[in-house]
Amino acid sequence: MWTQEIQCRGNESQINMCPTSYRFTPKYNCSHKNSVGLLCAEIIHVRLVNSSGPCSGTVEILHRGQWGTVCDNGWDLADAAVVCRELDCGEPVDALTDAQIGLGSEPIWMSNAMCTRSESTLKKCGSITWGFQSVCQSKNAGVMCSGVRLVGGSRCSGRLEILHNWTWMSVCDAAFDQQDAEVVCRELDCGAPVQVLGAAAFGKGDAQMWTQEIQCRGNESQIHLCPISQSHKSNCSHDNDVGLVCADRVNVRLVGGHSRCAGRVEIHHRGQWGTVCDAGWDMTEAAVVCRELDCGEPLDALGDAYFGQGLGPVWTNRIICTGSENTLKNCGSVRLYDYDCNHHRDAGVICSGVRLVGGSRCSGRLEMLHDQTWMSVCDTAFDQQDAEVVCRELDCGAPVQVLGAAAFGKGDTQMWTQEIQCRGNESQIHLCAKSSQKHNCSHDDHQALLCAGKKINMKAISSITRII
Repeated sequence: MWTQEIQCRGNESQINMCPTSYRFTPKYNCSHKNSVGLLCAEIIHVRLVNSSGPCSGTVEILHRGQWGTVCDNGWDLADAAVVCRELDCGEPVDALTDAQIGLGSEPIWMSNAMCTRSESTLKKCGSITWGFQSVCQSKNAGVMCSGVRLVGGSRCSGRLEILHNWTWMSVCDAAFDQQDAEVVCRELDCGAPVQVLGAAAFGKGDAQMWTQEIQCRGNESQIHLCPISQSHKSNCSHDNDVGLVCADRVNVRLVGGHSRCAGRVEIHHRGQWGTVCDAGWDMTEAAVVCRELDCGEPLDALGDAYFGQGLGPVWTNRIICTGSENTLKNCGSVRLYDYDCNHHRDAGVICSGVRLVGGSRCSGRLEMLHDQTWMSVCDTAFDQQDAEVVCRELDCGAPVQVLGAAAFGKGDTQMWTQEIQCRGNESQIHLCAKSSQKHNCSHDDHQALLCAGKKINMKAISSITRII
């Protein structure tokens, strides 16, 4: 136990700079029952300015006792997500650049923020410059957070909660209708509303209740822009928490290819489709696109407008994914001012549209993507030449064994029963001819496949060994 008296004046920056009483004071007869505790107010290190709402504006950070701004170099939705979380403002709707909401305070404390979305505060993100008064070639970064969230379901479905006076509140089902739902789904970038559910369909919340009637016209961009009835209040409990199911918007698409799983990458941002520059574009980014579109494994990451030049803006000239993201919008991005990016550099991907399930990457029950639905393949509709194409498409070497009778278990998908008629030299299974003949199959007849795995280049290994 520390029992000496600490004699701070109150203006010291650290406790060890305070004088202490050198005399031992036996009158302080202390045990751990007397351990002192402290509750601090906690300094807010980030704020949003130049806006009417608490959850959108120009980003400012507190550093060395002074508020300053963030340079918009490389500013993206991953960085915006951290700011929205730190301010308890829901999900990011937009990462704003070029001082769209207005200029903030000097100095510029941070440039090229490199958040991964997992950080609890913006100060925990990496950056090229941090804490120095950097010279910013562009302008201040800003964010637009939703101030609304769906809880207890998925990203685009759940119990509705709105932020009011820095407090999250459940919404009474009698105070909310279809036009209000259109605004919420749009604000969360979740497409159109599918269903408005009352009676606590997604469980009862433990927040305060919002009982005033929300009177959106349906064309507002955010729920806080909608008028509120000051007179009409509903008598509600958490039994009446409103829930919402939105359609979930597709934010990425492939254009100009031979199937929905191959083509030029286009992303939907700020209400407009645009392309992605091929700077640094590789299989890691391609894997995220293929996963987001439920298109199997990536076969190739292409540049130089391989699938033709797109229209509209080039939204980013350097996307940085780790490969684990669910959507391309969750990846980081950087602006490279010395990289001349235009539609001649549009990025593209080729995904497989075929997968092996229940085994390893190169073995398992065969499933093919058809009309956006994964289908198991009937064993009588598939032969050795078809297997050659699938193993090649998955970059898994040569076929070792074609197995029928649900060797890797019965699937729960629909069945593909048309005979596949590959010659064996096709690069992808969907390029093979299909017979109109259909086989009578059940889940007992699921086709499975064992491929050799990718060939090891023994000549290259031998060369490396000689060098070593």
